[in-house]
Amino acid sequence: MRKSFLITAGVIALAGCSDNADNAVAYDMVESAAEAPADAVQAENFAGSAKTETVAGGDIPVSVPQIAYRYQFGFRLPASEIPAAQQAHVSLCEQRGPKICRVLNMENSGGEGDYATGMLHIEVAARQARGFGTAMAQAMEDYEGSQIAASISGEDLSKQIVDTEARLRSRVLLSQRLTELLRTKSGSVKELVEAERAVTQVNEEIDQARSWLKEMRGRVAFSKITVNYQSGAPGAGGFLRPIREAFAGVASTLGSSVGAAISFFAITLPWILILMLAVYLRRRFKSTDRTFWGRRIELAAASDD
Repeated sequence: MRKSFLITAGVIALAGCSDNADNAVAYDMVESAAEAPADAVQAENFAGSAKTETVAGGDIPVSVPQIAYRYQFGFRLPASEIPAAQQAHVSLCEQRGPKICRVLNMENSGGEGDYATGMLHIEVAARQARGFGTAMAQAMEDYEGSQIAASISGEDLSKQIVDTEARLRSRVLLSQRLTELLRTKSGSVKELVEAERAVTQVNEEIDQARSWLKEMRGRVAFSKITVNYQSGAPGAGGFLRPIREAFAGVASTLGSSVGAAISFFAITLPWILILMLAVYLRRRFKSTDRTFWGRRIELAAASDD
């Protein structure tokens, strides 16, 4: 009966409390039921797996910052060279292998005249990300390109990782002890079913926590790099360049004027038609002895004999 009561208490503590509070209550309940030295050893192993360092001359563990970095680079080069420059950067990534560098997405598009843009998304091992950015900038020299933008941003995931690891360790320990209680097969069928459901719920939380850890550690291990390519004004320079720019300005101005005229005509056309119809009806049905505006026409007096 004592074991049955403890199983039920562990289940109620798991279902009714939240995160850290329910873990503490459940552990007290389960620890009073059965002593599991092997589980304690496993918990210590889990604690030792966290990335920590010890301060020199002391016993205080200090967590190593876990920062996910994002890099952005911008390059300007002739429009015709953008595809070749993208392929050169992709080759730099592929030469390092999938364990160091991975291409996520690549696209480019041509615009009007000689204007074009492109984009490349890649992931690089965090320790080699800055060096890879330098290599990309050097490769642009072969394509008459220059770097026009660069930025680095980081997100500190240390607290999230530590909290998730602690939650994972507590859930693993709770799952092991509930499973050990189920092996005794003590208590009623209803109590055993509830305990099995509790174990299933804990295992689902364990899988979810492991998934979160994997995703966050992946963001820390691999930095995302976004590369933007763009061409400048039309490539031809010298004597013809100002002329081309002038003709382009004239064409743009003329097009804007024609567009404005069309818009004005479209707006006023219905009102012009209504006005013309009103004039026609007025002239068609007005009296002969009145003017267009309705004033009576005075007949000239007959001249005296």
